[in-house]
Parts: sequence; structure tokens; C-alpha cells
Amino acid sequence: MKIKVDNISVSRSGQQVLNGLSFELQEGHILSVMGKSGCGKTTLLRVIAGLVTTENGTVAIGGRDVTEVPPQERGAVYLYQEPLLFPHLNVLENLAFGLKIRGENKKSSEDKAFDMLEQLDLAAHANKRSEQLSGGQRQRVAFGRALLVSPAVLLLDEPFSNLDSETRTAMQQLYRKMAHEREITTIFVTHDLKEAVIMGTRLSYMDEGRLLVYNDLKSFSADTRTGMQREIGFWQSFDRK
Repeated sequence: MKIKVDNISVSRSGQQVLNGLSFELQEGHILSVMGKSGCGKTTLLRVIAGLVTTENGTVAIGGRDVTEVPPQERGAVYLYQEPLLFPHLNVLENLAFGLKIRGENKKSSEDKAFDMLEQLDLAAHANKRSEQLSGGQRQRVAFGRALLVSPAVLLLDEPFSNLDSETRTAMQQLYRKMAHEREITTIFVTHDLKEAVIMGTRLSYMDEGRLLVYNDLKSFSADTRTGMQREIGFWQSFDRK
């Protein structure tokens, strides 16, 4: 669904974190958000998820004003770096949990969960408990659980940061494919420039409490704050040696 954020402001300990921030994101797009540490990227996700109250402004999802709507009724799923799995459930049950609480029967939800495990290359771990998995495997399970319920909006805060490079690449490809197929609107926070460009159908940069959404890769690259010019210069330096 389309996301529209209009003039939201949030302050913390007397410091302005978000300052009249506004943007729109059309349905099915992935917005990559970059910016320096502490610039408010996570706060933005938490505002949209309903976990942080704004001082002013509105948040709309699918044309519906959700500014005062409880988190569980917004149709948005927020996934951050720390995978929160239920320790009393095995991996398959963790994945199927979201479908079951939405009323899907046990067999159907577990069939879909196992299919997701195969796509995540975790089928061999279906009956394990979360503490038996590596940190990267737990993150993949949490990611799969979020995908499985096909949320209208998915808010991702460095979701692949704990994965090795090969698995990270595989997860990037899988998510782009599934987000496209399911038309999931996504805000994707990352510190990794390459990942931002690979994942985003739209690119943005947060600075001084505001979010600048670029028209295209060229305008993103031209802004020195994004670091794209430094990255290009680094690789070009090898050609001159």
C-alpha cells in the first residue's frame, strides 16, 4: 500500500530527531534510506509502525490515516536487527505463528511455513529451537516470518547486517523477488551503500531530521552526502594504477 508521511516531528531529550519530515512512497516500491548514525532512520520506522508518538504531522497507509491507530492494526510489520523468536516454539512453528493468529488452519500455515524455509535454505532446521540456530539463521527465520504474512508495509532496519556476504546477497535477491510478487511496500534502512542501491527502487538520504527522496540514481550519486562519489572514485583509482 502507498505510504504518505506528512510533516512529522519527534524530539528526544531536547534534541530534534525528525523535523517536519514528509515523503510519499507508492505501493510496491522499496525505499532505501541512508544517513549517518543517529540521524533518525530507526525513529522514522518506529513512527510508521506506531511505536513512537509524533509531536505533529500524520502517517497514512493505503490512504488511511493511521496516526492514532494502534500498531497491531496498521498492517505494517517492523523487523529490526535483533531477531525476536519464540523460544518455546521450533523454527517451523515460529514461521507459521503469524498465519495461525490470522485464522489460518494448522496444516495450511505449516505447509506455507515449510515452503518458506526451503526458500531460506533452512528446511533442515525446521524442528530445531531458536537457541540451536546461529545468529544469521535466526535473522533469516524472523525475516521469513515477516514475509509470510504478506504485510501491506514492511519496515526493515538493517535486516541483513548479521549475515555473511554470500547469504546476504541471496537474501537481497529473494526479498526483491518476493516483494515484487506480493507488491509489498518497503522502507529499507541500511548503512551499506551497495545494498541501498541494489535493494531500492527509490533512494533517499536522511539529514537534519528530514528525508530527501531522489528522482533517480544519477541525482543520488550527485549528492556528496550519500558517499556514492567516494565509492566510484575508490574503484576508479584502481584503473589508474
